[in-house]
Amino acid sequence: MSSTASSLSFCASSAPEAMAARDELIRIYGNSPVEEADVIVALGGDGFMLHTLHGTINSGKAIYGMNCGSVGFLMNDYRTEDLRERIDSAVENVLHPLQMKTTNADGTSSIALAINEVYLFRQSYQAAKLRVEIDGRERLAELICDGLMVATPAGSTAYNLSAHGPILPLEAPLLAMTPVSPFRPRRWRGALLPNHVQVDIHILEPEKRPVNAVADNMEVKSVLRVQVEQSEEMTARILSDPDHTWSDRILAEQFSN
Repeated sequence: MSSTASSLSFCASSAPEAMAARDELIRIYGNSPVEEADVIVALGGDGFMLHTLHGTINSGKAIYGMNCGSVGFLMNDYRTEDLRERIDSAVENVLHPLQMKTTNADGTSSIALAINEVYLFRQSYQAAKLRVEIDGRERLAELICDGLMVATPAGSTAYNLSAHGPILPLEAPLLAMTPVSPFRPRRWRGALLPNHVQVDIHILEPEKRPVNAVADNMEVKSVLRVQVEQSEEMTARILSDPDHTWSDRILAEQFSN
């Protein structure tokens, strides 16, 4: 960061170790109200970091996470000493989330943001049947699958990777479109898309093959159509230690076992 973080606000997940860490850090550094803080320190795991990032989109506030959870891929190591110095030297990444717009079977519509991915999945035993358009041009007339996701570079090491999607460097101007258990077309395993395109997914036979859509942790049931595009107007800010930056972590995932 370019200037000293003069005020910190601490937040924690409901995990006992995270709550205890918050109390300890407040004793050492004090605690500013969120609206007055320069930096929000999030204590927990990756799920809590995503929750915190969502809550601060377009606020201008940077999030510095410390791992008090299980995986902690998005988090820095937990240490009580030299916290202000660590934040001063942290590397900042500015993220632009995906915006998901849905048209729903009950006549409503929804808008939600996703820092990791937008995911469509079958609601019943019947496989989903989807039509995929990119910038208004049909690319898949019929995709039969258990699910389909559009992932950002930040989310490419999350569910996207579990579905055998590609890992994207954090700075790459790309999105990953990855199917889950595709049945037809038999050989289609996904695509890399420029991050400025609009993805339009139509649900075919929605009464027989109902589909839900999720933007990170916000779920919409029984959708008929889902539009996905990256929002350049929305931003979230995340800080990582310079010896273990988020970019380095994502790159290292490509060489891990």
